[in-house]
Amino acid sequence: MSEKLLTFEHIEIPDSIKELESVTQADGIRFYSTPSGKSYPSVTTVTGWEKKAFFAEWRKNNPEESRRVLSNGTNFHKLIEGYLGNAEHLIGTPAAPRLLFQNIKPLLHNIDKIRAQEVPLWSDTLHLAGRVDCIAEYKGKLSVIDFKSSKREKRKADIDNYFAQATAYAIMWQEITGEPINQIAILISCEGGVIQEFVDKPTNHVKRLKEMIDFYWYDNSPFKSY
Repeated sequence: MSEKLLTFEHIEIPDSIKELESVTQADGIRFYSTPSGKSYPSVTTVTGWEKKAFFAEWRKNNPEESRRVLSNGTNFHKLIEGYLGNAEHLIGTPAAPRLLFQNIKPLLHNIDKIRAQEVPLWSDTLHLAGRVDCIAEYKGKLSVIDFKSSKREKRKADIDNYFAQATAYAIMWQEITGEPINQIAILISCEGGVIQEFVDKPTNHVKRLKEMIDFYWYDNSPFKSY
């Protein structure tokens, strides 16, 4: 595939999107303060709550690998954000995230008419908030686009939290802007060079999102009995 010039079209972010303050507690849970003064947990916290103990144990047993994966993911996202913002910068970036970024480039060329990148969203219906990777057209259809890096290939059945997270952002975007989003795209770059593209409808994941929200609030209820 020939290299695409850095000419992604951007559409002005709606005025209804406001910056949010966030605070991360000692236990790692992040909360956002909405414009109305309400405090909501982050989407990633809630959709990852069921697997929280597993990943905490893995990080404890693999501290160096955990730091490596986190660093790669952070730099990988920065490279994508810069590229979609028509300002690609690879100089000074470690080799591993550069390779992850180069791998996923062909899928990035399906993106256009970018509405937002790394902007805060929230929902008074879901009682959630967070920062979405990208709202843009993907293959001509307005979508929530989520970028992931991974050590290995993923099965669709294993990434229900990714779909739930993107579904939450689709609901938030429509609630704030009035513009519906009927597609979500999960784009994954694997360390072995494989790229994965999962495209679906958010309506297929609303039920699972609700289950995750209910589980989080049950587990964090002050009235829970042990």
